[in-house]
Amino acid sequence: MKTLLILRHAKSSWKDASLADHDRPLNKRGERDAPRMGQLLLDQGLVPDLIISSTAKRARQTAELVAQACGYENEIVFTRDLYHAGPEDYLETLNIMAEDEEVVMVVGHNPGMEALLDVLTGESGYLTTANIAQVRLPIESWDELDEFTGGKLVNLWRPKEVWG
Repeated sequence: MKTLLILRHAKSSWKDASLADHDRPLNKRGERDAPRMGQLLLDQGLVPDLIISSTAKRARQTAELVAQACGYENEIVFTRDLYHAGPEDYLETLNIMAEDEEVVMVVGHNPGMEALLDVLTGESGYLTTANIAQVRLPIESWDELDEFTGGKLVNLWRPKEVWG
């Protein structure tokens, strides 16, 4: 069994309209929520063995804040392949990058993350900013991951529900 943590980036800022979408940073709420969700992962005993993130600034910042808060000790893998990615892009990235890790976290964007959750579990989950879906996958190796995995949604954490 493998565990996939699907983390939508934390809340981003729209203050500077001149910034390209890829370059938008987190806003104050995002900067607050991301470390809280990292602490949640630490409390749940779900520190990832590998974190793979979109290269968008808001996703990078989210991944870094979560990693620091949960005590993640490895390097974060940043890939542009997860920017505006669909489920097939996430699956391909996991097939290529994940090896022996038991718990892998992907940090990215909607609508691809919601579609990934649906593809892996058959459940629709609305992922607002900084939400983490914990999916248990009946696979021994990440290269077995495909669209017909039959994963189970174990938890769906939302900052407002966890921290009020």
